[in-house]
Amino acid sequence: MRKKLPYIFMALGILLLILPFFSGPYVQSIGRTVITYMILAISWDMLIRSGQLSFGIAGFFGLGSYAAVLSVVNLSFNPFLSMLIAAVVAGGVAFLVGSIVLRLRGMYFAITTLALGEIFKIIIHNWHDVTGGPNGKLLPKLAFDGDSVPSYAMMVIFALLVIAISEYFRKSKIHYALTAIRDNEIVAKSTGINIYKYLLIAFTITAAIQGAAGAGFAQLYGFVTPESSFNANYTLIPLAMALLGGMYSTWGPVIGAVVLGVLGEFLKLYIPYGHLVVYGLIIILVLLFMPRGIVGVVNRLTADKGVGNE
Repeated sequence: MRKKLPYIFMALGILLLILPFFSGPYVQSIGRTVITYMILAISWDMLIRSGQLSFGIAGFFGLGSYAAVLSVVNLSFNPFLSMLIAAVVAGGVAFLVGSIVLRLRGMYFAITTLALGEIFKIIIHNWHDVTGGPNGKLLPKLAFDGDSVPSYAMMVIFALLVIAISEYFRKSKIHYALTAIRDNEIVAKSTGINIYKYLLIAFTITAAIQGAAGAGFAQLYGFVTPESSFNANYTLIPLAMALLGGMYSTWGPVIGAVVLGVLGEFLKLYIPYGHLVVYGLIIILVLLFMPRGIVGVVNRLTADKGVGNE
């Protein structure tokens, strides 16, 4: 039974991605937002597998959103090409920055990535001639002219691509290298693993994914501003989703995104300005009582029933 769990999670995740196609524009709009957070949660999890805690999701998300919008407004790029440009810009910046900051570990690295996001935001806020300053930039038109069905389909395809990349990470030698680095860097280095190389690969690819997610969000909603694009939500919510679903897996962040995404919509109805407090409480409770998240609990229950070797 336990060996079948990844396939059950996969089927459930794909089913949940497909269901909004049979709903109206409102549900599809919520679905696009949830998928955006899901993509960010998966990318965050891909890096945390190395033991490096990043708080820079919002920074690369915002950077990608601005790169996409500016490439369309100033260079007349196709909306889909702008997403690729955003991934290249965010990944390129991560590669350059990572060459320096990946020498840091633990909270030093986490605080540095948080500071990077604020630095990006300040630069964007003050570069009036290019970015529009605090007023941001508007797109001349939305992707697919705002049609909810193809817009949602685009995000589903993007999510499936990110899931595939995460699964490749999990099943390739990158997984073993990152796991070894997380468990014990000295042992990993003694076995011939190039720690700096694999950390830089993970940091660059996950930042590129976050940048592309920012681009997709901007293309669907038609504008960017420093406050909205670099919002702390894009760091806190994906982190809570990954923790709730279960870290060090692909399907944990997917399940966590769906659960918190649906819960978030209800919370906004009753506590519009306080729902983030609930996310914070969820992080604390999960860390205290469910450190491996929903996926970890399910795995433990199946093992406790003596069916782990089926």
